[in-house]
Amino acid sequence: MDLLIRGGQVIDPATNFEGMADILISESKIKSISQKIPPPKNATILDAGGLYVFPGLVDLHCHLRDPGDPEEETIASGTRSAALGGFTSIACMANTDPVIDSPALVKYVKSKSQIEGAINVFPIGAVTKGLKGEELTEMGRMIGEGAVGFSDDGKPVVSAEVFRRALEYARQFDVPVISHAEDLELSAGGSMNESFKSTILGLKGIPHQAEEIMVMRDIMLARAFGKVHITHVSTARSVDLVRKAKAEGVAITCDTCPHYFTLTEEEVEGYNTYAKVNPPLRGEKDLEAIIAGLKDGTIDAISTDHAPHRAEEKNIEFGYAASGMVGFETALALVLTELVEPGSLTLKKAVEKMTLNPARILNVKKGVIKAGWDADVIIVDPKAEWTVDINRFASRSKNSPYHGWKLKGRVLYAIVGGKIVVKDGQLAV
Repeated sequence: MDLLIRGGQVIDPATNFEGMADILISESKIKSISQKIPPPKNATILDAGGLYVFPGLVDLHCHLRDPGDPEEETIASGTRSAALGGFTSIACMANTDPVIDSPALVKYVKSKSQIEGAINVFPIGAVTKGLKGEELTEMGRMIGEGAVGFSDDGKPVVSAEVFRRALEYARQFDVPVISHAEDLELSAGGSMNESFKSTILGLKGIPHQAEEIMVMRDIMLARAFGKVHITHVSTARSVDLVRKAKAEGVAITCDTCPHYFTLTEEEVEGYNTYAKVNPPLRGEKDLEAIIAGLKDGTIDAISTDHAPHRAEEKNIEFGYAASGMVGFETALALVLTELVEPGSLTLKKAVEKMTLNPARILNVKKGVIKAGWDADVIIVDPKAEWTVDINRFASRSKNSPYHGWKLKGRVLYAIVGGKIVVKDGQLAV
């Protein structure tokens, strides 16, 4: 059945289109975009008057916990949570149990997501076997089964030699190597940002340098051996290092997450384990630098680092609690409320960092509203105000520090391959 989205304010950074238009979808593809398209016979019509129409959001960094821990998340629950947040394509990290470090496990994730998933799932394979940082995985064969990139996220690839070989090998296939930048010796035993606040709370801190030293290393390797993408950038110095490297022509990209431009280490007050993430929440100056990096284009993309955890992994002493927070269902609204509304980013730039840019980094044909492309589209009410209630998340885990926050912007419809998966703000699958 054909689907006609009528009268929405379309914003598509890829084609530089911004204006009122109709979008006709037929047989899972976008058929046409123009003014006042006559509705085909028996077409479903969605009235988008007064609403925004964006390409489906693309998340280049998330965790679905499958295989390994269905109590925290499954492909079914995770993709539905993502759909409610406006994500129509997500790339899931390899630090599962067992690790996604073989062609068979990439195939498992890809196949299962096609059966159970509500949206598109792109597996990220491990750089090294078992995330041990010693032996490279079979990248070529894993790409053949559907891997779109490689990362040992959750751990850094400590060996510069191993990381160099990963870059050289990945370069042959034009897929990204995604770096979790962390010096494990500097961060060992730490559970929050190293600062006056960590001293007051009596918690061992993680210094900025734990991230920045590895960012510097990765820039040096990228300069000589291939493209690097640095994920979840959190410090002012890291932003500055990437900015200077780009100015010198180094093949490097990076992303940050909503919690690094909306929260600081002050959120840890009271030993709030929902605010424990890795890298940790930093100081106010770091938050300001992250926003500046998004504004000037140093930071290419906004990812969620959606990291679900069971209640018993969070409701314990801060030092022993797991790191990470869920993020699918709040990411877009946080961007609209905390970046677009104050004027730090234009709406078009914000959409670009959540659609076109992550799709380009992953080298997947997504994040565009264009005739002949997959019909992955979302319809957003930019004025809708709502209060975050973690108990209503579709995710199996509820570990978010945003409970009770009042946000603006709600996804009313999410369309994946021409199929409506979110309707009137509720799951339709």
